[in-house]
Amino acid sequence: MQVPFLDLKAQYSQIGPEVLAALAEVCQSCRFALGPKVEAFEAAFAEYCGAEHCVGVNSGTSALHLAMRCLNVGAGDEVITVPMTFVATTWAVSYVGATPVFVDIDPVWRTMDPSLLDSAITPRTKAILPVHLYGQPADMGAILEVAEAHGLPVVEDAAQAHGARWNGRRVGTFGRIAAFSFYPGKNLGAYGEAGALVTNDAEIAATARALRDHAQRRRYHHDTLGYNYRMDGFQGAVLGIKLRHLDEWNAARRRNAEAYRQRLADLDGVTAPREPAGCEGVYHLFVIEADGRDDIAQKLNEAGIATGLHYPVPVHLQPAYAHLGLAEGSFPVAERLARRCLSLPMYPELTAEQIQYVAETLRAALA
Repeated sequence: MQVPFLDLKAQYSQIGPEVLAALAEVCQSCRFALGPKVEAFEAAFAEYCGAEHCVGVNSGTSALHLAMRCLNVGAGDEVITVPMTFVATTWAVSYVGATPVFVDIDPVWRTMDPSLLDSAITPRTKAILPVHLYGQPADMGAILEVAEAHGLPVVEDAAQAHGARWNGRRVGTFGRIAAFSFYPGKNLGAYGEAGALVTNDAEIAATARALRDHAQRRRYHHDTLGYNYRMDGFQGAVLGIKLRHLDEWNAARRRNAEAYRQRLADLDGVTAPREPAGCEGVYHLFVIEADGRDDIAQKLNEAGIATGLHYPVPVHLQPAYAHLGLAEGSFPVAERLARRCLSLPMYPELTAEQIQYVAETLRAALA
């Protein structure tokens, strides 16, 4: 049996006619950069998140970058985040000349450990940047408590967590700003690159809208350094169609995650992801932990099962951040996860037979 890591073709088979009709509308209107399809998606996604404003951009990385600009983070400032994330989280901090300061992750939930925040805050700290890793919400209650005590804004990296809930409320509305990615493989994925900044602050939204379009609040007037971060009309059209299906797809991912957990529960040496009470993850990824991860991945691959690594090298150990002087051992929980993480196939269309085959093959690999 072949089990792909992700099957976008299966998803497209459900929505193909809707997508093609929406793309045809963009072609007929000739509104290819921003335009009505982007505006309609922005309104729909803001409503979906429970936020006042959504600003569509060309990638999640750009959304994070604009978040830093909107908060006036710059040279000499520090932003606290986690080392276990995709590097785009810290690119945004570096782009504005600030320094990422890391705290380790919780060993069970794999998101920012709030108990470590107080000791990481300095007079140079300008923001806190938690990551909803793998679609699992960070502990926003504890993080916000620390942030408010120190008068610091929170920026949520929600790139992997479209629709996830913490205590019944969707992520993306807890901090001053949230950044989402719509990279094709995400729970809500474009047919190319796209992202969004979400906020309840009208001035931040206005600033982000200007910055994404060469810093124009009115045409050909540029008051500051801006960027070409506009969302394409095609991507707004695709995302508008797919947003209607997101809750259904997320529910399927949750069912698949539970099926995995049941089949892996008695496997010694394998740790499956768990959810804190009151949280509802959306399982962008289903990441187990196991010793001998590379050998297990090879055996699964030989059996026709595709896997992934998210992420094998924590950010503080990347050559791009060697200048921070953080050696191995600096963040032991993140480093242990990096050594042992293995992402199993996860997508809404995954069948019970495929999940059973993955579990049986994993059991054989461990034996």
